[in-house]
Amino acid sequence: MFVDRARVIACAGDGGNGCASFRREKFLPFGGPNGGNGGLGGSVVFRAVTGEQCLQTLKYKQHWEAARGEHGTGKDCHGRRGDDCIVLVPIGTLVHDDDTGELLADLAEENQECVVARGGVGGKGNLHFATPTNRAPRQATPGEPGERRTLQVDLKVVADIGLVGYPNAGKSTLISAISDAHPKTAPYPFTTLHPNVGVVRVDAERRFTVADIPGLIDGAHLDVGLGHGFLRHIERCRALCYVLDLGGVDGRDPLDDLAALRRELEFYLEGLSRRPAIIVANKTDLESATANLQRLQAQESLRIVPTCAELMENREEVVEAMRELLASLPTTPAPKPPTAAG
Repeated sequence: MFVDRARVIACAGDGGNGCASFRREKFLPFGGPNGGNGGLGGSVVFRAVTGEQCLQTLKYKQHWEAARGEHGTGKDCHGRRGDDCIVLVPIGTLVHDDDTGELLADLAEENQECVVARGGVGGKGNLHFATPTNRAPRQATPGEPGERRTLQVDLKVVADIGLVGYPNAGKSTLISAISDAHPKTAPYPFTTLHPNVGVVRVDAERRFTVADIPGLIDGAHLDVGLGHGFLRHIERCRALCYVLDLGGVDGRDPLDDLAALRRELEFYLEGLSRRPAIIVANKTDLESATANLQRLQAQESLRIVPTCAELMENREEVVEAMRELLASLPTTPAPKPPTAAG
């Protein structure tokens, strides 16, 4: 099961209590205070890693709690700090405070971390309160409680290229042909209900990732069909690949499909339809494909690669077109939303 949205509760550990004690040894009747401070409570930390593909772990484990700090003891012994609770999430995870809507973290890079709930500060022992005029303080302070937060966690798939197309256009078949991903394929719409990411290997040293996104229909920007469940995953892709059904299997015109795809992307996020892209003209083995391909080539300035993904025709040309598209992009990553510490 692919899960890209979850609500969790993060509970940081409380700080340990300070200790009020006095040194008691033979021949030292006035040994003085020696109570240690309490330890710092553990924090809840979200860390982005490549080994996680979705938020399934957070879906079934909704409470994450860090350890509390140990209490201070006599003989100047401070309490041990509580262990942090490390939550591993996929790259591309966004963490919001569910109560305020504040963005706490946008974990877009590997091993990027964010403290979403901070541990409580440990209490002070009576050793801390000793002064020249108060040599035997009896007060100690309790540890502070750790933060408790309800979080809304969302995943936006991070990939180099996102496959954009109508349902049944052949996106899943295409990603199966060019990468190591093997999503479900079937001759009916909405076979893909969640994004699939595949790694395309150009050679022994070069590779890139391609995301097969669920099919887009008219009105997706208004959350029709899979709606925003599709569109929000496109935001993270560096480039787009429009996959068109040249055969018109479902009775649609591929040129109208391309115009509708661009329109829906632009309605959802201004400038998204102008992202660098290529067109993969799929199902060229069908009768009407030749005429539709000529019309498409006459109208479009984008690079068009004809293929039949099911028969793996022009597989190398598709991969090379994607590689050249990525090579033409600037190496500087696109600006990301600001990350706020918890």
